Amino acid sequence: MNLDWKYFVQGIDMLPEIFLAAIGIYIVILTYTQIFGLKSFSKMTGFDFLNTIAIGNLLAMSIATAKPGPALGALIIGILYLFNYLITIARFKSKTVEQAIDNSPILLMRDGEILHDNLKQTKITEDELRGKLREANAFRLSHVRAVILETTGDVSVMHTSENLEIEDYILEGVRS
Repeated sequence: MNLDWKYFVQGIDMLPEIFLAAIGIYIVILTYTQIFGLKSFSKMTGFDFLNTIAIGNLLAMSIATAKPGPALGALIIGILYLFNYLITIARFKSKTVEQAIDNSPILLMRDGEILHDNLKQTKITEDELRGKLREANAFRLSHVRAVILETTGDVSVMHTSENLEIEDYILEGVRS
């Protein structure tokens, strides 16, 4: 088998450009984050998560492939930051926009009882639920007050050995 060593060093001549592009894009992202805030990288909603993935993808493509080039990549990333910022403001000011864009969190367990219909609706298996309970160090189902599939896809497990009630504020907006 003949190995073509040129394949392994292909593009090495572009190292200076890649290095400068990486530094430039990095500075641009830091600047945009200062302007638009850290929420730009949050996973608070599915939209925020999508924005973070898109920015990361553009960052990598602009540096590694130069398609789009660093300047165009920086511009597109800026547009994504701006779009995320505008959507955040619209969500903040309008309940209708918030409900149209965001998924609602949904209960998977309540007071030690597994809500099988909600598991089925969310396509979460009991094995996955058990895994999340173990991750949260839940020892008894009777100690689990609530398990919630959040809008980000994260699973929150609220448990205690004490017989505490969950305040309504904490479960506000959660579908049961």
